[in-house]
Amino acid sequence: MIIKKPVLKKLSSEFGSSILMVQRTERLDSKTAFWHFHPEIELHYVNKGHGKRHVGSHISYFNNSQLLLIGANIPHKGFTDGITNNGKETIIQFKKEFLGDTFFDLPEMKEINNLFERANKGLLFNPKVKQEIGPKIEALVTYEGYEKVIKFLDVLHELSLSDDYRVLNPEGFSFEVEPQDTAKMDIIYKHVNSNFKNQIPLEEVADAASMTVPAFCRYFKKVTGKTFTKLVNEYRVVHATKLLQESDSSITDICYECGFNNFSHFNKLFKEITGESASKYRSNLKKLVK
Repeated sequence: MIIKKPVLKKLSSEFGSSILMVQRTERLDSKTAFWHFHPEIELHYVNKGHGKRHVGSHISYFNNSQLLLIGANIPHKGFTDGITNNGKETIIQFKKEFLGDTFFDLPEMKEINNLFERANKGLLFNPKVKQEIGPKIEALVTYEGYEKVIKFLDVLHELSLSDDYRVLNPEGFSFEVEPQDTAKMDIIYKHVNSNFKNQIPLEEVADAASMTVPAFCRYFKKVTGKTFTKLVNEYRVVHATKLLQESDSSITDICYECGFNNFSHFNKLFKEITGESASKYRSNLKKLVK
């Protein structure tokens, strides 16, 4: 599957370093959190926060924390909607060749090289890994030079030995990096994010993207591999999982609050997308809390 249209984002490493590390305690302005891709691999850790995971065709909601490793050129969107008190978001971006073209081809680097291959499908690490490795990722920003590289390799090595993760995009993705790539998909996703609780006519979103309806439908299916209706329903179901976690509202009320106008249709789509019914989903959440 060739995806051509997300925006190529050009990144600059820190001065005197081959690795870009950013740590913040406040959410990024939503205007800068856009649909993009870059040749750098990205390690993303949030210790206390919430937001949407949008990696390739995968969309889900996280509440509290997450640890992601995203391979080169996988399109994704800004993740964190909010950071709680004493929370941090740490982002590390680096090219596979940051230590030379063949460094990770060495026999001693086999596990890390395999990790990079797996990251091409997007990896979401599970709670135990987050608890063990997350603090080490946060601490990386305190090191300089040689020590920073060694500590970073230690983190990558630990991640490479773990099989405690979820693959977000089992089908994988490949991209054609073209200078003329536009921000059209970002416009579309921002429109959906702002309006998914309401009905979104195709004419409305096509107009926002400056396209005719037939051209928009062809373009969207080609870029995402899904219909626009399916994407909107995914946004609604993801929002429903958020409300099931954070509110005591009835499932019926949540159904309508998320933009569905038919309860049976909501139940069918919720199970189709999450693998379980909304009531089962909430019941499992309560068990986890206990």
